[in-house]
This record gives sequence, structure tokens and C-alpha cells, in this order.
Amino acid sequence: MFDLGFGELLLIALVALVVLGPERLPKAARFAGLWVRRARAQWYSVKSELERELAAEELKRNLDAARTAATDFERQARDAVNDLDASARKAEADTRSELRALREDLEGVSPGTAGETDADAAIDAADPPATAAGPASLDAPSDAGTPPPDQGDDDGRR
Repeated sequence: MFDLGFGELLLIALVALVVLGPERLPKAARFAGLWVRRARAQWYSVKSELERELAAEELKRNLDAARTAATDFERQARDAVNDLDASARKAEADTRSELRALREDLEGVSPGTAGETDADAAIDAADPPATAAGPASLDAPSDAGTPPPDQGDDDGRR
């Protein structure tokens, strides 16, 4: 902090000895030491408080950055799910139209004839079209087509 060399300190000590005298010099040195300690303690207190505030601000910035990244990721994931859902619906519609065209070719029925055949009913019953609300949520698993859970052995253990 202060750039004092040994010679300068020796000069200050001699001046203090001459000015204060040998009786009052130890008391003045203790008093000066007390004030230097208090000033250092105050400086370290202010310094640690500033460091804590800076750390808290940095933590808030990191938290905001993580929150923004999570929001962006969630938006991208939703967009990807919507794109995948749209492509699945398009593939389903294309497959249905190809199956109907193939069935009409095989039966010899021209497009636009009246009445729905048994093949149309079978196609619609096997895979009903999606409702206006959209497909079932991806978060909720479907119980259709899954075997019942294992009930364990006869002695009650699972």
C-alpha cells in the first residue's frame, strides 16, 4: 500500500522519538497500532461484503442464463414434437389414400362409387383417424395392447 523502505521507517522512528520523548513513545506506538488494526479490519469487512455481493450477482446471472436455456430447449422440443406429429399424420393420410387406391384397383371399383365397402370399414376400424383435438398426449402412456402386470408367485412374493 505505502511504499516505505527501511531507511524511511528509521527516519520516522527517530523523529517520533525526538518529538514525543522516550516516555510517551511506547504509548503512542500502541495507539497507532490499534488504529491501524481497526482500519485493516474495516477494509477487510468492506472487501468481503463486496465479494459476497459480486458472487450473488454472478449466481443470479447464471440462474437467469440456465432458466433461459431451459425455456429455449423446451420450445425446441415442443417444435420437434409438433413437426414429428405433423409428419406422422401426413404419412398416415398418405398410407390411407394408397390403401384405398390399391383396394379400388384390386376390386375393380372406380373412384367415387357409392357406398362404403367392408374393406373401408376394416381400415377405419383398425386405425381410426385422429380427432380434431390431436393425438393422445405423449406424456400419458396408453394401456391398450399391454399385457397385465405380473401378479407374482403363488406364495405371494413379487
